[in-house]
Amino acid sequence: MTNHFDQVAQTWDNNPIHWERTHAIAAEMLKLIALKKDMNAMEFGSGTGLLSFALKEQFAGITLMDSSIEMNNQAKVKIAATETTHFTPLHFDLEKNDFTLETFDIIFTQMAMHHVKDVPAMINKFYGLLNPDGFIAIADLYTEDGSFHDSNFDGHYGFDPDLMKNALLNAGFTDPVLVPCFEIKRSDSNNTEKVFPVFLAIAKK
Repeated sequence: MTNHFDQVAQTWDNNPIHWERTHAIAAEMLKLIALKKDMNAMEFGSGTGLLSFALKEQFAGITLMDSSIEMNNQAKVKIAATETTHFTPLHFDLEKNDFTLETFDIIFTQMAMHHVKDVPAMINKFYGLLNPDGFIAIADLYTEDGSFHDSNFDGHYGFDPDLMKNALLNAGFTDPVLVPCFEIKRSDSNNTEKVFPVFLAIAKK
């Protein structure tokens, strides 16, 4: 999967849906979480940093963590071009390795968790990386029929809301809230429009 994202990194920001989805998620996060300017944040599966850039005024620092080196390189280009000084791009595979250099007040992620093999294990890692009273914010697909990706996809076909909430509770998070925040619309080969809703799940350590 990393190879796929390496291949599409340079054109990722050209898709207007990626921007629309990002801004919808950011707006919902601002509604549901009392963010503070001194918070230290991490975006997991950050890609080109779209969500981090949408929220860049909200945090003292953001670590942009991604296992795709080309996605991370694109984030670096944007960071340099915008002279953003409080972002730290980090090429790191959290699925395969433990991160121990720092902890965070909030971890957020969009459309990355359905690529993660062991979702409960990753949520447990998030819990361990958060400071007391820290927040997790996960935006991803509701359960879908498998048509969102091509036939080579080997991840999850979205998530059942109750199962996602239970995974957060089992990791130790409290008061999980899951709300719809965006719809991705696509036409299939028969020009029939399909709608793939996206949720935002919020919980506190």
